[in-house]
Amino acid sequence: MEENSTKYRELLAKYIIAIITLALVGTFCWHFRSILLYIIMAAVMAMIAHPIFKLYKRPHIKQHHLPDWAASALSLLTVFALVILLATNIFPVISSVANDVSKANIENISKAVSVPLADFNANLVRNFPKLGYGFKVESFILEEVQKLINVDMFSSMIGSVASFIANLAIALFAVIFISFFFIKKPGLASSIVLAFVPSKYEEQVRRSLSEIASLVSRYFVGLICEVIGVSLVNFLGLLIVARMGFRYSIGIAFLTGILNIVPYVGPLIGGVIGVSLSLIIKYVCATSFGLGVGFLPFVAILIGIFVFTQMIDNYLFQPFIYSNSVKVHPLEIFIVFLFAGQISGMFGMLVAIPFYTVVRTIAREFFGYIKPVRALTEKE
Repeated sequence: MEENSTKYRELLAKYIIAIITLALVGTFCWHFRSILLYIIMAAVMAMIAHPIFKLYKRPHIKQHHLPDWAASALSLLTVFALVILLATNIFPVISSVANDVSKANIENISKAVSVPLADFNANLVRNFPKLGYGFKVESFILEEVQKLINVDMFSSMIGSVASFIANLAIALFAVIFISFFFIKKPGLASSIVLAFVPSKYEEQVRRSLSEIASLVSRYFVGLICEVIGVSLVNFLGLLIVARMGFRYSIGIAFLTGILNIVPYVGPLIGGVIGVSLSLIIKYVCATSFGLGVGFLPFVAILIGIFVFTQMIDNYLFQPFIYSNSVKVHPLEIFIVFLFAGQISGMFGMLVAIPFYTVVRTIAREFFGYIKPVRALTEKE
């Protein structure tokens, strides 16, 4: 009896130690989340640049290889050159679309939407007589917007933009600086972590780090594939079905693909922006682009394109990327997104999957003896 009592006390002590350890680690991570995010981003950058680093290290002249620091610097420069190359090919298209929209003839707005708006207002008054005979939905929207727009809002916006630029500059410098050393010495990140780990847990931590690196790498590769896939489907829909032309189609499609990175909210925002830009280009800019149908049918076609793309993303792209790349059930992912959005908004949703992958892997390796942890993290 006494032996069983001792066994239960030891088990209880293990549970208490596990909970306290998790609480302390969680508190530490939350308090220094910005610094940890820089390190994680640098590690991701290092994983992306590492194949390029090995490529630069391969050539040798008379048994002399390129120094590690030079190969590391060239690898970073190559990654940034590829990003800049993509930006110089895509962003001029987006800038051109924005320029065309900014030069739009405002008089075309009333010509394009006056009849549909008049019909819509008439239907509203007929179905809701309390609105009054002279009710106009456009006037109501304008009044509400004017209530929201004030000097304080613009002052706050300017301050927020300035703060964002300063934080972005700090983050960029930190990520580049840390990435340089991670690329130069591939095992540096693991060595730093292992230095703080007791010897008896070293092998478990090494396995966890290896699995985390593999899963997170696959996740980010999958995310890039998702952006390309969503952009491609929207591009084909806008080009072939909506007849928006190559330049406008690729610009709008790329915007929607980037916004699609934000879980659940991003596709909705991207769809609204895509439909709005397409309508402005066709009716306000008075271009020859756009399918030759009425206003409402054209709106329906645009909505159909983005809904179709979202269905492909939900049923084809996302299950493959989120479930297969990080080996997590879709329902589990949805719940993680809900918690992340509640705790830290849109930013939390962006980093939810990589963070959860790290937590899940560590929990399975170290706390697998706890039944709830084992049930949630066991491999299928």
